[in-house]
Amino acid sequence: MTAPADTPTIKVMIVDDHPMVAEGIESILESYDDITVVGTLSNGREAVDQMTALAPDVVLMDLNMPEIGGLTATEMLLEMNPELRVLILSMHDSPEYISTALSHGAMGYVLKDVPTEEIKTAIDAVMQGERYLCTGAAGSLSPGDQNDREPLTSREQTVLLQLAQGKSNKQVAIDLDISVRTVETHRKNIKRKLGISSTAGLTRYAMEHGVLQGTGVRL
Repeated sequence: MTAPADTPTIKVMIVDDHPMVAEGIESILESYDDITVVGTLSNGREAVDQMTALAPDVVLMDLNMPEIGGLTATEMLLEMNPELRVLILSMHDSPEYISTALSHGAMGYVLKDVPTEEIKTAIDAVMQGERYLCTGAAGSLSPGDQNDREPLTSREQTVLLQLAQGKSNKQVAIDLDISVRTVETHRKNIKRKLGISSTAGLTRYAMEHGVLQGTGVRL
């Protein structure tokens, strides 16, 4: 499946504790010229340990794994690289699983029994910054679930609280022991998800939604 010569290669990391599943997905993805599988790992701990060395663009993440599960691993990987795209690849199609995965920062949810081409479609979609739910996953969510704004991750909520207190990106970076660039990426994602373009708008949102309650902050 040949890609145009100027198409950048997408680096994919597969995290699944079922070797046959992982190897099958790797074989499928390696048939595309614009995808390189940089690692096939068996649990979230290995993914976190290898994240920097492998530097993937997209992670295909199973949910139920030993050591560190998919949800916790997703949050940890996004903390290391907020621009990473995580696609959950699971056999569970319940609304609770799907909405929880999205709230932890996953950009997409694909069931393991989808046609092989759909995994590639999902990767392309999240690389374009779009949320992707396969047909089975989207069908299990109510229209209200699908139309709701993309939820903030727990780290984004923490950054929002800091920003709403009037702190600069540098101050937030120091307080949370992360880089200024990471704070800027979180800030951009928060504004995109909430549809807010200004810092004043973020502060107003935090006040209206109780983010500042119990912090002792007066604005």
